[in-house]
Amino acid sequence: MKKKYFIHSTSIIDNNVKIGSGTKIWHWCHLSEGSSVGKNCVLGQNVFIGKNVKIGNNVKIQNNVSVYTGVLIKDDVFIGPSVVFTNVKFPRSKLNQKKNFLKTEVSKGSTIGANATILCGVKIGINSLVGAGSVVTKNIKSNLIVYGNPASQKLILNKK
Repeated sequence: MKKKYFIHSTSIIDNNVKIGSGTKIWHWCHLSEGSSVGKNCVLGQNVFIGKNVKIGNNVKIQNNVSVYTGVLIKDDVFIGPSVVFTNVKFPRSKLNQKKNFLKTEVSKGSTIGANATILCGVKIGINSLVGAGSVVTKNIKSNLIVYGNPASQKLILNKK
């Protein structure tokens, strides 16, 4: 039976990973155990998807992005190149912090520009846009454009 998705030969797909039809996974990606990627998604070169991470449908994740355990990406999201997600507020190399992972949600239709940093424990609202290079430190309401360090509201988007 022919697969209904594409995985480049350099990519690593762990056990118990679900991949939706029409999805394309490009060079040097790694999808960890228990993760899922929806239908019609594109994962660019060097994308890492952490254990049990859920990615919705029609999501585009550009090159060099790591989506760590605790991050949820809903449908129709665009994540620009080299976006950084975190999952622990106070990381320490000698402490096991897996019980301290905070949940981060990227809501339907949102866009995160290149090189933005998303600190853990925040929610990016529906159809919001995070400008390139921004640092998101708190929740973003739906239909907003935010940018800067720290990211703050600049405009309200048309709700279409």
